[in-house]
Amino acid sequence: MADHYEVLGVSRDASTDEIKKAYRRLARQLHPDVNPGDDAAEKFKLVTHAYDVLSDEDSRRRYDMGGGDGTAGDFGGFGGFGDIFETFFGAAQGGGRGARPRSRRERGQDALVRVTLDLGDVVFGAHRDIEVDTAVLCETCQGSCCQEGTSPVTCDICGGSGHVQRQVRSLLGNVVTSQPCGTCEGYGTTIPYPCGTCGGQGRVRSRRTVSLDIPAGVETGLRLQLPGSGEVGKAGGPNGDLYVEVTVTPHPAFSREGDDLLATLEVSMTDAILGTETSIQGLDGEVDLEIRPGVQSGDVLTIKGRGITPLRGTQRGDLRVGVQVLTPTKLDSAQRALIEDFAKKAKSPEPQLAQFQQGLFSKLRDRFRSH
Repeated sequence: MADHYEVLGVSRDASTDEIKKAYRRLARQLHPDVNPGDDAAEKFKLVTHAYDVLSDEDSRRRYDMGGGDGTAGDFGGFGGFGDIFETFFGAAQGGGRGARPRSRRERGQDALVRVTLDLGDVVFGAHRDIEVDTAVLCETCQGSCCQEGTSPVTCDICGGSGHVQRQVRSLLGNVVTSQPCGTCEGYGTTIPYPCGTCGGQGRVRSRRTVSLDIPAGVETGLRLQLPGSGEVGKAGGPNGDLYVEVTVTPHPAFSREGDDLLATLEVSMTDAILGTETSIQGLDGEVDLEIRPGVQSGDVLTIKGRGITPLRGTQRGDLRVGVQVLTPTKLDSAQRALIEDFAKKAKSPEPQLAQFQQGLFSKLRDRFRSH
């Protein structure tokens, strides 16, 4: 195996800039587009491989110390005796992990998008078409990474194994080690004519639409997983997953507690005394309410089955409406006279302290304000 310094025509104490200049000079002379000869192509590969080793400070140091292509001469880089045995002898025996080239096809990364919902969407669920900017399969090469009519070729340096063997001096004597080929990057093949559309990646960036059915009962922070809807992998590898994170915007009139909806109903003093029937606009249509005579602030009207459909179930929660009786603050003389006359006839008791209790309405009101 030729010495890398001799291949590049530099001294062993050459600087990084000198190595780079020597490589550029030789690459211009030997590149297949300039010099189509077979001998020039072989020399170009040797020059490129030598530069890969010497241009990296760590690999050059290991090369200078051990005589190989940057592989350490001791056991510091190995995980155990099994790894040592496999690295030294696996390739020669044809069975080690180091003898197998790695695949160009890789799984794509997962993607995350966020979607905003109204509280009304949570009651029954919603459908959304989501725009996702991600990697998709290259339509020109269909993931082959090559120009039309071409294909990857076996690497001449490693013979298609994806690894090269080097003799290294160590405490055990001269041993043969295996490391990824710097020319083909461990793939075992090279792509002399990469696809012009994707640059030899087998995929391109694109915006696509993903249809999503959002189930009822979701809440802020929940993530929905769509397997296989993420970005496509390199060289047409399998897609990653798409995660959709949900945010539910606050509603001006309704709040949520579990699968129940909470609301506040303001009732006039006369309607509270006499009782009445009314309707309110719910999240899924009108809701009829009956206000019984003598209703008090803090009383709760419960309407069964008009809440939220649970995330995993079909039985909807309830709508709970807390009553707040409004006391008039401005009265004309006629209204005041009527109230005074009523007070005399009703013979209402004097104001007095009663046993303190945290009413249900107060709890609902506090929870409503916290949302």
